[in-house]
Amino acid sequence: QVQLVESGGGLVQAGGSLRLSCAASGRTFGSYQMGWFRQAPGKEREFVAAINWGGITTRYADSVKGRFTISRDNAKNTVYLQMNSLKPEDTAVYYCAATSFPSITALISRYTYWGQGTQVTVSS
Repeated sequence: QVQLVESGGGLVQAGGSLRLSCAASGRTFGSYQMGWFRQAPGKEREFVAAINWGGITTRYADSVKGRFTISRDNAKNTVYLQMNSLKPEDTAVYYCAATSFPSITALISRYTYWGQGTQVTVSS
């Protein structure tokens, strides 16, 4: 069982930066692949980024590639999402999620544990 709590969301102007954090409970955090997803009003939840258990392999949605960076600190049971050059279309609730799938994945259905989400609003 893993409990996830996101933080770091807020209101930022276009071109600005935010760093999201996701703190996980449990001693087995390092065995999970982790992902970030987002859901804008009226839209389906979508994949943003994922990182493997060791923090070596990452994957990004095309829409955020080059602007967002996912990382993790297994000693702190925390995964991060550094978001730079933010755009109004990045406005959404951002969720972190954990999966025991053997490799990083963008498929929502493969993630078992989810946080409650943190709101990111980018003004133009």
